[in-house]
Amino acid sequence: MSRSRRQSAFRAVAHWDQSVTVMLNRMLQWRKLAVFFSAISIMGNGRLWYLIMSLLPLLHGRYGLAAGLHMGLTGLATLLIYRCVKGATQRPRPGAVHESILQGAASLDEYSFPSGHTMHAVAFSVVAAAWFPGLLPCLAGFSFLTGISRIVLGLHYPTDVILGAIFGLMLGQGSLLLLNLF
Repeated sequence: MSRSRRQSAFRAVAHWDQSVTVMLNRMLQWRKLAVFFSAISIMGNGRLWYLIMSLLPLLHGRYGLAAGLHMGLTGLATLLIYRCVKGATQRPRPGAVHESILQGAASLDEYSFPSGHTMHAVAFSVVAAAWFPGLLPCLAGFSFLTGISRIVLGLHYPTDVILGAIFGLMLGQGSLLLLNLF
């Protein structure tokens, strides 16, 4: 692919990213939706995952403890990779670049790519669902809402969320493969 075609493709993706972000960000004008997505984002900031990890040993003994530890170790690996990628790419948040995008919640840092909330949600969901398959529908739904909330709140572009989900899926699956090796 020629350089001009690559540049044209990147511009098209950037335009799509901005258009979808602006469209979803308009949901903030409806108070109930703004509150809903803010709550999802806050729970996706770790609160739900810490609650699940702490309840598992209480509800399922050693099996739950092993599952919680696996989730915790996967979370640490996800955090390290997320910080490295975010520090290397340094993509500004949508609201910092586009005046039409409102920031509906406080950001944890100044950069957008990848969505750490989505990355963690997917990685934790993959691991938790491997240990407790019945949780998959709820966790998948929550992970989806977490990703959408980050766009609605003007904190991430769709590509941040999509690639955050892919990274989270790879990390969750990778941790399961490692577990099976030992």
